Amino acid sequence: MAKAKTVFFCSECGGESVRWAGKCPYCGHWNTLVEQKVEDKTAVGRVNMAPRKPQPINQITADRHNRFVLGLSELDTVLGGGLMPGSSVLLGGEPGIGKSTLLLQAAARMADFGPVLYVSAEEAAEQIKLRFDRLCGGEESASAGQLYLLAQTDIHAALAAAEEIGPALLILDSVQALFSPDLDSAAGSVSQVRAVTAAAIDVARRRHSAVMLIGHVTKEGMLAGPRVLEHMVDTVLYFEGERYNALRLLRAVKNRFGSTNEIGVFEMKERGLCPVSASAYFLGQRHDMAPGSAVTCVLQGTRPLLIEVQALVSPTSFGNARRLTSGYDYNRLLLIIAVLERKVGLRLGDKDIYLNIAGGLRLDDPAADLAAAAAIVSSAVDRPLDKDVLLLGEIGLLSELRGVSQEARRLKEAAAFGFQTAVCPESRLQEKPELRRITAADLNQALKILALA
Repeated sequence: MAKAKTVFFCSECGGESVRWAGKCPYCGHWNTLVEQKVEDKTAVGRVNMAPRKPQPINQITADRHNRFVLGLSELDTVLGGGLMPGSSVLLGGEPGIGKSTLLLQAAARMADFGPVLYVSAEEAAEQIKLRFDRLCGGEESASAGQLYLLAQTDIHAALAAAEEIGPALLILDSVQALFSPDLDSAAGSVSQVRAVTAAAIDVARRRHSAVMLIGHVTKEGMLAGPRVLEHMVDTVLYFEGERYNALRLLRAVKNRFGSTNEIGVFEMKERGLCPVSASAYFLGQRHDMAPGSAVTCVLQGTRPLLIEVQALVSPTSFGNARRLTSGYDYNRLLLIIAVLERKVGLRLGDKDIYLNIAGGLRLDDPAADLAAAAAIVSSAVDRPLDKDVLLLGEIGLLSELRGVSQEARRLKEAAAFGFQTAVCPESRLQEKPELRRITAADLNQALKILALA
C-alpha cells in the first residue's frame, strides 16, 4: 500500500506546500493553506497529454472545427459564436440563479449534434426529468432520445458512462459535489476539485467533445475552490442577477475562443430562460420626462446597448455629503462631480448624490460620462431632458469632451429605437447617421445644448 503524506494546498491559487504557513508562498494570501492527505502513487489533478516531439510551427496542421451553435443566441454570443469541440466551460453563480436550468436548455439544443450526458451529483434523475418536461416539452421533444441523465457522485463512474455513450457534450453538476475515490479527502476540497476537473478535461480533449461544469460561488461572489480551477478550463462564465428579479446576465471572464467583453441577457419565465433584446429590456421601464434620467449607448464586447443613467441629488442631512453608485465606477463619479463644481460652477458640496445604472448592469465604458453628468445636473436643477436625446462622450479633467470608439454603431442602435437627436463630441464620421447629431467641444457647451445651463 502506498504511503500517505500530508500536504497543504492554497484555497486561492492551488499552490502546494509541504508545511503549513500563515502566508501562501505563491500568491501571498493569508490563512489559505488547507491540510490534505494524498498518496504518492496517485497522479490525480493532472491533465494527460499525448507524448509528442517538438515540431516547427509551419509543419503543424490545425483543424478548424465547426462550433456547436446551440440556438440560444445570448449563450452563443458569450461563448464566441457557439460551443467549441474539445473545450471546457465553467459556469458559476449564486444558488437558485438558474445555472442548472440554463445548462439543461443547452443540453436539449446540443442533442442535435449528438448524445448529451448530464451527470447530476446534487439532484436525482427524476428531479431533472421533471424540469426537462417543464422546459423542453418532455418526451415529445426531439432531443429526449439523445439526452442521458446520470445521478452519480463518483467521477470515475461518471466518466466510464461517458466513454460508453460517447457524448458530444458532458455536463457535470456540480464540480464541488463530485469526488475521486483515489483521494481520501472529502468532496469539494482543493485536491478533489482539481482531480475532478482534470479528469473531465482529459476526456473532453481525447474524445473531442465539450464539457460544461457548474461551480459553486462563495459569499463574496467568487468561484469556490482553488483559483487554479479557473486556469484549467478554457472558458469561465458567471451567471448574475437578483433571485427575485427576472433579469439574468451571463458574463465571460475568461474565454480562449472568443471575447471576454460580451454579455448575454436572459429573462426567467415559466418555460425557462429566454434570450431578450437587451436595449429594449433596459429601456422598457424608463420614465420619459423625469428629472435625473439620461440615456447613453455603451459597448459590451461588440454589442451596443442603450442604457438609462439615473441620478438623484438632494440636500445632505449630515456634515459630509454622501456619494453612492450602483453599476458605475465610484472614482469616475467623483471625477465628474469635481469637473461640474470647478468648470461648470455647479455647487454640489452640500448635496448627497446617488447614481444608478438601471437594469443592474455594470459600466466601465467612458462613453457614459456625459450621460452621468447630464443626469446629475438635471436632478440638481429639477429639469428633465428630452426623451429622444442620446448622450455620448468621455469627460476630461479640463471639461473637454473626448470621442468614443465605434460611434457610428452606437448611433445606429439609437436610431433603431426611435431616438431623434444625439449630443456627441466633435469627430468625423465616415457615414451619415440616421439621426440628428449635435457636437459639443466641452461639458459647458453640451449642457447649454440640453438647456441645463
